[in-house]
Amino acid sequence: MADEIIKTETGSIVSTIDKHGVGEMLKPLIQEIHLFDSYVAGTTHLDDKSVLDEIKVNDRLNLMREDNKYDEHAILIITESGKKLGYVPEKDNIIFSRLMDAGKKLIAKINQIEKKGSFNQISIGIYLVDF
Repeated sequence: MADEIIKTETGSIVSTIDKHGVGEMLKPLIQEIHLFDSYVAGTTHLDDKSVLDEIKVNDRLNLMREDNKYDEHAILIITESGKKLGYVPEKDNIIFSRLMDAGKKLIAKINQIEKKGSFNQISIGIYLVDF
């Protein structure tokens, strides 16, 4: 009995997973827990500054650990389209890098963009994505 296949009705969990994937099933269970407010560092050193014209408030940003000879805890900030925006500031990144190294998923969201002459100050919130 334990090894038998059970046929389910249309509209069941199995058919939903078949149609849309597991991600659709998990969406209602995902929480974004606000951890900290910071800013994007290194925007003046970008090779492709066009990214600064493409971003807007409330954009979701991906965080990735980077092997960096200047900062062993470096966390790269990337737009959803895959363009480099900058880094989590070194003064703020040690705890976040430890969380990421332990397998936790972190993201950022843009809170504010202030143009100050030729400089863009981008304020972000950092979030833990919890399932």
